[in-house]
Amino acid sequence: MAGPGGQPQTGSRNGHSGPTVYSRLPSRELRSLPGPMARITFSCLPASWYCSVSLLSLGCAPRQRLLLLLLLLTCTVLLLLTSYHHQIWGPRYYTRASVNKYLSLAESMEATDLLDPALNYGVVVDCGSSGSRVFVYYWPPHNGNPHTLLDIRQMKDRERKPVVKKIIPGISTLAQTPEKASIYLQPLLSFAAAHVPKAKHKETPLYILCTAGMRLLPDSQQTAILEDLVTDVPMEFDFLFSRSHAEVISGKQEGVYAWIGINFVLGRFDHADAEDATVEVTTGSQHQQPISRRRTVGIMDMGGASLQIAYEVPSAVTFSSPQEGSNPVPHAVFGLWKEEAGKSLLAEFNLGCDVEKTQHVYRVYVTTFLGFGGNMARQRYEDLVVNSTLASNRLLGSQTGLSQDNPSLDPCLPRGLSDTVAREGRTLHLRGQGDWSRCQQAVHPFLGLHNGTMSPRGVYQAPIDFNNSEFYGFSEFYYCMEDVLRIGGQYDSLKYSRAATDYCGTKWSTLKQRLDSKLFSQQADVSRLKYQCFKSAWMYEVLHSGFRFPKDYPSLKTAQLVYDKEVQWTLGAILFKTRFLPLRDLQQEVFRQSHPSWLRSSFLYNHHLFSVCVLVVLLAILLYILRLRRIHQREQRQAEVLDLLWVEEGEALLA
Repeated sequence: MAGPGGQPQTGSRNGHSGPTVYSRLPSRELRSLPGPMARITFSCLPASWYCSVSLLSLGCAPRQRLLLLLLLLTCTVLLLLTSYHHQIWGPRYYTRASVNKYLSLAESMEATDLLDPALNYGVVVDCGSSGSRVFVYYWPPHNGNPHTLLDIRQMKDRERKPVVKKIIPGISTLAQTPEKASIYLQPLLSFAAAHVPKAKHKETPLYILCTAGMRLLPDSQQTAILEDLVTDVPMEFDFLFSRSHAEVISGKQEGVYAWIGINFVLGRFDHADAEDATVEVTTGSQHQQPISRRRTVGIMDMGGASLQIAYEVPSAVTFSSPQEGSNPVPHAVFGLWKEEAGKSLLAEFNLGCDVEKTQHVYRVYVTTFLGFGGNMARQRYEDLVVNSTLASNRLLGSQTGLSQDNPSLDPCLPRGLSDTVAREGRTLHLRGQGDWSRCQQAVHPFLGLHNGTMSPRGVYQAPIDFNNSEFYGFSEFYYCMEDVLRIGGQYDSLKYSRAATDYCGTKWSTLKQRLDSKLFSQQADVSRLKYQCFKSAWMYEVLHSGFRFPKDYPSLKTAQLVYDKEVQWTLGAILFKTRFLPLRDLQQEVFRQSHPSWLRSSFLYNHHLFSVCVLVVLLAILLYILRLRRIHQREQRQAEVLDLLWVEEGEALLA
């Protein structure tokens, strides 16, 4: 082929000199050929992932094709690992995000792993009236969900036993020597310090909370004891301890902590599932929509001296003073009580780490009735029996109850039981009638009902939705049903009243034989047998006449343990005290996400976005390989055409 000036035009092809053949190609073929600098570029997030490869060299280089296959295999492996990335790629606190780790659902029975540097610890000292106990708790890092509470658990030692220690007597006995308070608690704090890793002491909060015994002391003595603790404890122990960490809590606080503890153990602060019972909760703000969440449980606890009840009030309660009695009040009308007295029985608090969020705002009614415990109620009853019998004797000139041969009949003692009551130097002889229905009538006045309320003080009871509620009864509620009646657990009023009636009507000699034959629970003793009839009637009246529970109420369970463990109010206390700690973890996470490093960006922490990006990269690589294959096939066809034309040109020149 001749060029301008009649000279043949030559060119280079694959490193060989020879006549060029490009001018023989059709114009369409010329446009489709890649130029000598043609390249395909490939880039994706992050910007540092950039690839620019020559098509001609890639089309015929097996090493580069192998590299692409390795890249494809790597992306495939990453795609498979995304389902497990919360264990491999994600931050540590995501390891628990997909599984609820509340105590009720999955508490490890193994000893606490002290070698795990991610664990946090907390110490609570319960300074009660008869003694003090220390509890050590621990929790893993927060899972990152601002609606989830810390997963706090009681620490277990190497023998898998709860880390707890008790000393006696109570701290209130130091009223005259408050300077010895820190020395008094030294054994408990040393015990806790020995179980918490030394490296964690400075970040382990310590709370010293005093209850009933200290509440009975004058304020000056309370302050002196607390001042000694605040001054001396930090000098010997490195725990995170400040003035606000030592206090005398009220009965209301203790009730709230107990309510928090039982609901946390039952997992009632978790998000609701489809099968869970829920409640509609209204907040005090008119701009907030009602919240639907899991139904919490109420608690009733009858001890020896006092009775306590606590339960959530989902609907906002408004109060009315006597001057506002003409205005209609939804849900509750206080009658003669002032607004301040009513509000003192309600505790509204936020268990969430963000005060702006209302998901964990709870409104709990809690109150304590002193003198309404089983033993104190019996003493009050005996006082009345003695006073009324002696008064009747003076009026009628009789000698009833003054001798064993002429006892006073008591419907609340088992049939045939002889007992004595001593008051002010006088002894009254009693003989049991075992009449449960008459015993109910006899104990009813001790409820002190006044205008439909529980106490002569006019204590207000917040409304209970008996159609959508659940309660747990502890202490005497459980003992009355289980110790001798052996029907503890789910409460059935008809079954309970029949069992109590049969027990009261059974001869005392028969009951003693049953006790000797170990037909009752291990906790049952002679004292329980003597006063079971009275206490069963008292519990029944408290529940149905005092708190006005319907007799067909189906959602009351009596229990001593929950999930085979004793639920302490100290668990609720540390949950409440540490409720803002997750916010610290969340703020640290925001800081990490703002770091310029790509590995610490939210792109990696968000597993959904990460999975999508991996899929996009994989799709791009597949499309890229398909395009390379088409280009390579086209090059082969063009090479065949060039070879044919070159042969034809060579033959023409030879001719």
